[in-house]
Amino acid sequence: MTNAQSISTISSLKKHYSNLETTPSQIVKAILESIEKRNGDGIWTYLVPAQELLKRAKTLGQIDSSETHQFPLWGIPFSLKDCIDVAGIPTTCACPEFAYLATHTNPVVQKLLDAGAILIGKTNLDQFSTGLVGIRTGYDVPCNAFAKDYIAGGSSSGAALSVAHGLVPFAIGTDTGGSGRVPAGFNNIVGLKPSRGLLSTSHMVDACRTLDCVSIFTLTPKDAKIVLQVAKGFNANDPFSRPESLPSAHLLSYQPNQSFSFGVPASGQREFFGNFDVESLFEEAIATLKAMGGICIEVDYTPFLQANDLLFNGAWVAERYASVGKFVETHPEAVVPVTRQTILKAKDITATKVFEGLYAVAELKRKIEALWETIDIFVVPTTGTIYRISEVLEDPISLNANLGYYTNFVNLLDLTAIAIPNGFQRNGIPSGISMIAPPYTEFYLIDIGSEFHKCRVDQYS
Repeated sequence: MTNAQSISTISSLKKHYSNLETTPSQIVKAILESIEKRNGDGIWTYLVPAQELLKRAKTLGQIDSSETHQFPLWGIPFSLKDCIDVAGIPTTCACPEFAYLATHTNPVVQKLLDAGAILIGKTNLDQFSTGLVGIRTGYDVPCNAFAKDYIAGGSSSGAALSVAHGLVPFAIGTDTGGSGRVPAGFNNIVGLKPSRGLLSTSHMVDACRTLDCVSIFTLTPKDAKIVLQVAKGFNANDPFSRPESLPSAHLLSYQPNQSFSFGVPASGQREFFGNFDVESLFEEAIATLKAMGGICIEVDYTPFLQANDLLFNGAWVAERYASVGKFVETHPEAVVPVTRQTILKAKDITATKVFEGLYAVAELKRKIEALWETIDIFVVPTTGTIYRISEVLEDPISLNANLGYYTNFVNLLDLTAIAIPNGFQRNGIPSGISMIAPPYTEFYLIDIGSEFHKCRVDQYS
């Protein structure tokens, strides 16, 4: 049993292993064959050499079956966004001239490896994690898993596609303003953006260091939970890591048929950029949530839009310059023009503007605190629409900004989110919704997202 279907989910692969229907070595060989057939698809920036992969698989295969339960990800392949370090492997951030050989391994990746996972390789992205489109890269441009002329979404494009195409059961990306959710929505998979600091961001190239999150891509919410349980944990050596806190008791877990309240943007504030299919699918999602026992409450979206504006038009662009600005200045031709333009505009940001931004975010956080007294989760379309690659090349700034209409505010306001598939448009391209809640509500969101996912799959399958 080494076909793509057996590789698709962690749960199914674990079952095949326990039934002795396949081995880690057979799975690795099947993945390498699949990747070779897909040559030039823009998913990968680096593949671990086949010899090393097979050695890793063989070593795992020699562990006694009675002991494999000690390794919750035993034999499970995964991919990694190429802005996150693994010792001995190059990190490029989708800019070949920027490449360096990492000397340390990100703590999340180390946890996964220690749990028995197999790193297949590193994946493409919007250069320096700057963008939501997935085509701003120094490598081959990846395309949507369902239509070659449409964008895959970014910045974690390759990570999402490696899961959507069944090459690996899970992938690790990052999320600053939607990078771990937008490509999930575009490619019919799950994208979990945990609370800031829950998964360590040490040993990676920062986009916005104070906002960055390590994200998780899977085909199902259940698989996202499996990975999260391994990956999370406080890292005392990471100044931006935070100890996990318990949310309100009613947000610890969700059981089917349990009542809940969910907010949605007021009808006059929803934006679909002329895409009536996504609008219709969102209405269907609301109906599904109501059928699950949810009480729908329309909320004022204004504070969230104000937070959106701060991320790419405010002081936080300066963090991108703090991370890679010197390289961009000294190697301008190595950087995608729109990425260069975005990062270098930070030079005009004053210290005064930074503090004004901090004050503005504090005010917005206070403004929405009362919201969580009336709703359990906030539900939005993951994006209001999707674009063709040609459209984004023609208008790279405003169309990219449109994709962040429902995503950019989440990390600024210190919230947690999960992107869940929500059916297909008439052109065959997926759409999704995102469920958002206060920090440390990951398991509640996964549970309620899992029930929603099951209901929607039943409806559109």
